[in-house]
Amino acid sequence: MSLLPPNVYPALDSSFLPAVLWNRAYRKMVESDPHARPFALVLGRPDGSRKVHESRVLSAQHPAALLNVTYAERLLKFLLWQKGGSRVGVYGAPEIAEALAKTYSPNGARAFDHQFMGEKVYGEPFSVRAIDKYEPEFESDGLAIGRNLDGCRIGFDLGGSDRKAAAVIDGEVVFSEEIAWDPYFQSDPAYHIEGVFDSLKRAAAHLPRVDAIGGSAAGVYVNNEVRVASLFRGVPPGAFEKQIRPMFAGLKARFGGVPFEVVNDGEVTALAGSMSLRDNSVLGISMGTSLAAGYVTSAGRITTWLNELAFAPIDYRADAPRDEWSGDLGCGVQYLSQQAVGRLAEKAGIQFPAKMPLPERLLSVQQAMSEGDTRAAKIYETIGVYFGYAIAHYAEFFDLRRLLVLGRVSSGEGGRVILSQAENVLAREFPELAETIHLHTPDEKNKRHGQAIAAASLPILKQNPNCS
Repeated sequence: MSLLPPNVYPALDSSFLPAVLWNRAYRKMVESDPHARPFALVLGRPDGSRKVHESRVLSAQHPAALLNVTYAERLLKFLLWQKGGSRVGVYGAPEIAEALAKTYSPNGARAFDHQFMGEKVYGEPFSVRAIDKYEPEFESDGLAIGRNLDGCRIGFDLGGSDRKAAAVIDGEVVFSEEIAWDPYFQSDPAYHIEGVFDSLKRAAAHLPRVDAIGGSAAGVYVNNEVRVASLFRGVPPGAFEKQIRPMFAGLKARFGGVPFEVVNDGEVTALAGSMSLRDNSVLGISMGTSLAAGYVTSAGRITTWLNELAFAPIDYRADAPRDEWSGDLGCGVQYLSQQAVGRLAEKAGIQFPAKMPLPERLLSVQQAMSEGDTRAAKIYETIGVYFGYAIAHYAEFFDLRRLLVLGRVSSGEGGRVILSQAENVLAREFPELAETIHLHTPDEKNKRHGQAIAAASLPILKQNPNCS
């Protein structure tokens, strides 16, 4: 396959192989194959919804036919973490279906994805099978929640290093607070439940009453239940099912049963961006402890998709950095988060004590950047190039008009370098996208309160109260 090198190389990572360029070269090869075949991946869920991704692959007799499996496997991986699904149908290439079934099996290379997308999220065994026909795509128009600013509300956000809560009256924040915590390896469910309750209670003290509570957190949440979330990775499975999975129903009861909605933090990020930009087709990206993402459709609704782009691949080289949780290579979390900063700092020649946590390493790099350290600048330049090629890759899966960028990695002067480098990549490599996709960072007001207001706006009130 004739793979042209990138027009822009990351300063600290010359081996980076952007997924979007690999796919471009593969599709060019398919176009030149007179015997290329129609191909489709159909991702289904227990509720009957299905996502169809149509494409074409090389003929089975093509000398480079083995590339079909690489193409299909990385495509399936992205679609699973973007849309979600437990039932995969493979149309047009039985041999690819067989290979994917082996890879996404309990004993295959993608065993993590098999378990996660099956029993953990959708409550049924994960399956991959060949199909000889498929129905048209069918999924809901999105969730008609959010943008509700009436009444006395609490908005909260649970992150890997702090939990935030705000009191909101008719869309105006009257109190907000961040409290540091360390949830990842806490095994006691009470640490999590009582910590969140404490933040909610402190916000409630600044309201005449509580009409509704809305929140965001990293992970997968279905009907306000915690299905999977790295925040609670330290809780034993039995305690997770008994106490963490229903924790928000319990918190709702402690506040008298008021309307209560919790969704993935990326979705709230996108909603906050859509509300502040007054536009739709918005992808929100937060570069923080991990990589969070969310999407607002052209109709202005958030989706029922997973949008866990932290685990979607953006680098196709064979020796790409490995994600510590899923075990896969080249996934976004290693390129657009604190983990990327920590990984690249060593390449830049910045040394840290072995046990220094990633948030502290980020602060150290930010300080070095403010002092004009060229080593720190190269870290941000590298992340910016990663981001530019990632944006072009995302644009193949999302209808994108605006991209909101936030999170601690994107703050300060380093964040400006990231955006500048990303825009440079788009201009030099994807000029058509540079004209249609606009990158934004939140202003100071929205940076401080946008997420809290958007989270607080999630629940719908049955009546329009006067919060006084």
